[in-house]
Amino acid sequence: MKLRLHLNENTGGCSPAVLDAVRALTATDLAFYPSYVEVERETAAYLGVDVSWMALTNGLDEGLHAVSTIALRPDAGGPMRSLIPEPAFEMYAACTAAAGAEAIRIPPRPAFAFPGDEIRAHASDASARVRLVYLTNPDNPTGVTVPAAVIAALAADLPHVTVLVDEAYIDFGGETVLPFLETHRNLIIGRTFAKAFGLAALRAGCLIAHPDTLAPVREVLSPFTLNVAAAVGLRAALRDRAWHARYVSQAAESRRLIYAFCEARRISYVESAANFVLVRIGDRAPALVEALAADGILIRDRSTQPGCAGCIRITAGLVEHTQRCLDALAAHL
Repeated sequence: MKLRLHLNENTGGCSPAVLDAVRALTATDLAFYPSYVEVERETAAYLGVDVSWMALTNGLDEGLHAVSTIALRPDAGGPMRSLIPEPAFEMYAACTAAAGAEAIRIPPRPAFAFPGDEIRAHASDASARVRLVYLTNPDNPTGVTVPAAVIAALAADLPHVTVLVDEAYIDFGGETVLPFLETHRNLIIGRTFAKAFGLAALRAGCLIAHPDTLAPVREVLSPFTLNVAAAVGLRAALRDRAWHARYVSQAAESRRLIYAFCEARRISYVESAANFVLVRIGDRAPALVEALAADGILIRDRSTQPGCAGCIRITAGLVEHTQRCLDALAAHL
């Protein structure tokens, strides 16, 4: 079986409680449309918000599409535009295009510093017609974080722009902008339960924002966003906090192993607050990715992304999986 360290999945799998919940589904459970009363209540409680501040989505991707559809609706003046600080998750450009809008890509700064000035400059130019800013915190593929107060200040300076903060990796580190949602109505948080909870295949995510901000987004979401297996599986996953904590701890230790590996070989890397590490391996990056794939170990070649020349990205999951990957990488190096 291949070792999947290329998509930032939970390499330890979901909690056994999730499997029990899915196995307990009956024939009528599958025949009837699901009720979301309990899963919404328990997810909101986990997040520390009222149910009215949250909308469940079929994975975070559906949430990204919904927000993009609302924020980037064209008017008589022509297409709207989004801002995408690079390097970035590929879905942002896809969602922009699906909404009939155009993306302005902001090149990376040295050390992947936050381009707040560039974002303000583009978004403040009325002729640019910017209505949506995509931010990932911690960032993917770099793992770099931005203080929540910095993001909140940006949202305050751009009240006409929706600031969508993708917190897919917030379980592993960084600061959430949740405390700022009341006072910054143009902030929307996207969350997924694919990473730390291991529910990638079940497709469970959510959007969090002030109820007034979420109202138009709810209008374009499907009335039945989660399938019944995702609904019961998410409830079970949220209850097993020990399983979640164990994996987050393993990811942190795996990051340290990758850092030590790189430092011993004088290989540059980016310190990460997510469940992966971006390693600048050099011109051999594509060849090393292929060599490890032949060994049954999948990692990601990120060398074609802006600012990531010569880089590979390694998922930092269970320690035993990370060590296996590093041993194989050492042999090829």
